[in-house]
Amino acid sequence: MAPSAWRPTSLDRLLIGTPHYPEHVDDSYLERDAARMAECGFNVIRLAEFAWHLMEPREGAFDFSLFDRAIEVFARHGISTVMCTPTATPPRWLTMAYPEVLRVDTHGRPARHGSRQQADTTSPVYREHSRRITQAMANHYRDHPHVIGWQTDNELNTTASESYAPGTAREFRRYLSARYQTIAALNHAWGTDFWAQRYDSFEQVDLPFELAPSFANPTQVLDYHRFLAWATAAFQHDQVAILRATNPGWFIFHNLGQLRDIDFRGEFTTDLDFLGYDVYPFLKDEIERTGCHAHHQAFMADVMRGYAGNFIVPEQQSGLGSQPGFATPVPEEGEMQRMAMSSIARGADGVLFFRWRPAHFGAEIYWNGILDHDDVPRRRYEEARRTGTTLQRIGSRILGTSVRMDVGIAGADYDNQEAHTTYPLGLPSPQGASLPLHRHCFEQGLPCGFLHPEDDLSRLKVFFVPHWVIWKDEWTERLERFARAGGTVIIGARTGTRDANNHVIRDTAPGRSLSALCGITVEEFGLLPPLDGLGLTDKLNRPEGALVLPTRPAESSRRAHQLRVGDAVLPAAHAYELLKVRDDAADQVTVAGRWDTRFVAGQPAITIRRVGEGRVVYVGTYVTDALAALLLDAVLADLPIKPLLPHVPAGVEVTLREGEGRSLLFILNSRAEPVVVPDVPAGLELMGDRPHAAGALRLSAYGCAVIQVSP
Repeated sequence: MAPSAWRPTSLDRLLIGTPHYPEHVDDSYLERDAARMAECGFNVIRLAEFAWHLMEPREGAFDFSLFDRAIEVFARHGISTVMCTPTATPPRWLTMAYPEVLRVDTHGRPARHGSRQQADTTSPVYREHSRRITQAMANHYRDHPHVIGWQTDNELNTTASESYAPGTAREFRRYLSARYQTIAALNHAWGTDFWAQRYDSFEQVDLPFELAPSFANPTQVLDYHRFLAWATAAFQHDQVAILRATNPGWFIFHNLGQLRDIDFRGEFTTDLDFLGYDVYPFLKDEIERTGCHAHHQAFMADVMRGYAGNFIVPEQQSGLGSQPGFATPVPEEGEMQRMAMSSIARGADGVLFFRWRPAHFGAEIYWNGILDHDDVPRRRYEEARRTGTTLQRIGSRILGTSVRMDVGIAGADYDNQEAHTTYPLGLPSPQGASLPLHRHCFEQGLPCGFLHPEDDLSRLKVFFVPHWVIWKDEWTERLERFARAGGTVIIGARTGTRDANNHVIRDTAPGRSLSALCGITVEEFGLLPPLDGLGLTDKLNRPEGALVLPTRPAESSRRAHQLRVGDAVLPAAHAYELLKVRDDAADQVTVAGRWDTRFVAGQPAITIRRVGEGRVVYVGTYVTDALAALLLDAVLADLPIKPLLPHVPAGVEVTLREGEGRSLLFILNSRAEPVVVPDVPAGLELMGDRPHAAGALRLSAYGCAVIQVSP
């Protein structure tokens, strides 16, 4: 059974610390590093994730002496160790002797030694080597009192997840044979009568190469990514099984990076005690241009909690972040603490600042840490010390609590995220489509998060399904029970329009069960041009590369639509659906919004159906920032939800963690100037260890407060 979004960790302490790399310095650094970390209130370090070459310098010959020395030095200062399996970076003797373990790209070029994640985790040969080093490490540290847990690998699939090696193709065929049993079943699932793709045996099946020479079969692509997720989980399971059998008392987690080809409802997560997520908000903002790294950090923390409940942060940015291809800003005074407290506010039960000191060599020499290259403690060290000692003091009050959610967003479904990528139509992904509603909740101080429809929905007031094309009828039953008990369900456009094989359904959208629940059918669907674009298609993909289109508008650029909701008129984005109220639900459904332009004018766009004590809202378009505010503040103004504070100033993040007899109100300032937050309830302000009288609270630039309030 998949873990719940409400699950706390089983940790006996709030983890505070840093990754350390004794292989990058000589032993003379260890004692002063440990002493300084103890001054910072740190209670844990992470070791060895990139050190396979030192622990197994030759096949079958092991040497753990460097890490033995480091563990003992840090233990004398009260600091425990999390060890890592080092399988993200195989040693050179391995890739020389067993070249078949290397990933191969779509052009047939094998990966090269000298980087990381060059090994193909689908390879049985590589899995055997992974098991050997894991078993050797587990045996060596079996009874070590200061090794308290393990991290599997490092950011699986972040640098690369795909491989097109002959060995990968063989494993893919084995996976398909086990999944479908017969080639006839595969042909049906893949719809191979399109473009004469039918197969006579599993041996004829190849990997789905992009543009080979035209577009690949979408279901073949989906199954390839299902296979990669299965193989990733199997690779990790090898390690977890060894560690659990060796010492059941160890906790085990993985530190997630890019979240590629990992199925969080499957074995990957059920194997682990909790998840870890590496937090680099500035990097995300540089890559995705989010415009607000504070919100994006909160968004991703909520996404992470939706996978498996409370988590830890094994790496949090503490300085300039850089590899040769990119760079990020340096956190300003107070931002290290604010980022740490934001993660904790949204479910983290541990934070490790990355890294203790920067490397003097390699591809991350300018990925700075708490200390600088010259080993001199400066402002980032002082901020780590203030944050660490504070968290050490208040950590016991935080552990055992979970994050309040009144508004839930459907998440943690691998098939839906991947099915979207196989045929996106230029539309936002399910996760991307949830950003506007989440952003509105963040800005208003509404308790919000993500969870799967199979999770416990009873604690929610609102549940939003952001355009899930693949749908199961049993999920409809769960949504109906939630609505009948008083909940509000919001269903986004295009939900339920494909089946488990990634085929478009033959019933009228949104499918039988959702149509009955919502009381509507979708009579027409179409795409809308970007509001500032030149047409629906910006470029065409061709085998020789992308074909850039002329910089003049297409006819489609003029075919925009507007939406009228009450007296408000707002532009629609991405897609439109024309809705029809079912005859058998005419007395239960009201039209809350209509199209207001061109040939669709006057036709239903948003409907509300009363279901028991609650209601089901169907939105025949994609939710924008303006529409999210309109839905929650006007259309559904009688919702039994309210902000955690009456007035939330711009740039202030407000979250509540609750446990038995405890309610912790986190109030964080993401702005570079002080802010006054009005109408804050009375309680004990934990970070300053002082009482707060009901009323205004002043926060410094990037300032943080945690107030224990009456439950």
